[in-house]
Amino acid sequence: MLFVNTNGAGLGHLNRCLAYARTLSSEVTPVFFTLSSAVDVIHDFGFDADYFVSHFWSASGSEAWNRELAYRMTLMLRAVRPVAVVFDGTIPFRGLVEACRQFDDIPFIWSRRGSNRPDARPVPVDEDFCDLLLEPGEIGDEYRVISEREDYRRVALEPVTLLAADELLSREAARTELGLAPDEQYALFSLGSGNQKDTREIASGLAAGLIERDVKAVWAQPPIAIREPLLPPQVERIRCYPLARYLRAFDLFVGAAGYNSCCELLLAGIPALLVPNRQLTTDDQLRRARHLATTLPVVVSDCEGPETRVRAIQDVLALSCADAGQYPSLDGARQAAREIMQCVEKRDG
Repeated sequence: MLFVNTNGAGLGHLNRCLAYARTLSSEVTPVFFTLSSAVDVIHDFGFDADYFVSHFWSASGSEAWNRELAYRMTLMLRAVRPVAVVFDGTIPFRGLVEACRQFDDIPFIWSRRGSNRPDARPVPVDEDFCDLLLEPGEIGDEYRVISEREDYRRVALEPVTLLAADELLSREAARTELGLAPDEQYALFSLGSGNQKDTREIASGLAAGLIERDVKAVWAQPPIAIREPLLPPQVERIRCYPLARYLRAFDLFVGAAGYNSCCELLLAGIPALLVPNRQLTTDDQLRRARHLATTLPVVVSDCEGPETRVRAIQDVLALSCADAGQYPSLDGARQAAREIMQCVEKRDG
């Protein structure tokens, strides 16, 4: 089965494809064709992957880039001959569609996350091209069939996470692996790659404010980041993926309100200061952050000025870890795997 993901502002597209691939790996052999510069992450999970540079980083214009994509994707389909193509992205690129149309016996499955901003332009769904449309939901969303006909099915899923709750390390085990002191107070910073929003001033101000309050700051360097933030010298830096595995090592989380981060915080239950990225053209991080704050100990702030940052730090330090309880289900990956296999079996007759 061929998994194709775009290179977004973070690792959401790649995470969801990896979640599907891991869940399906007992039934199919996953192979990746990725536009994400974090291709090494796929190899670390034991999957084969071919890399094609994202249009965001390519020197080619749109027409030339799509021609190159169509050529490379065609070669990949000829070599792999997958039982299905599973694509995760905002919209399938023209070059991808052109390549897949040459193999109309191979089902095309599109995974497209929702929670778009109210002012975002709607993305048209090419129902004649797509065999199955999966819509990974937000926290609290439930599985349901949106529409169905003989050659097309559209399904809403529960949230999709790469790891399950029992795959997260305990506080003690995570601190041991990361080399953190057992009796110190730590804050984990994950404010995004910085490729679409420069968060260096916010990060530096928040880190300094926490250090003044005897909280050690740890900066998680994203695999796709292209610039280093200017942080106080006391800030420790780590590189680890998936970050969710280590969340319980920390007393609080400071980060953007991305899809992955919010779902993973639900698994870990630690207090969080969420700084929504409002520069994204589609993803409604502010709405997601406010919704999560109704379930978990979360402070939502833009942290744009010194006074706002001081107040946000005070508020988040007053929070306690969430009690273990019954939280909304995060079973989207297994639901997607079931839908994907049903689609393949239906095509096979």
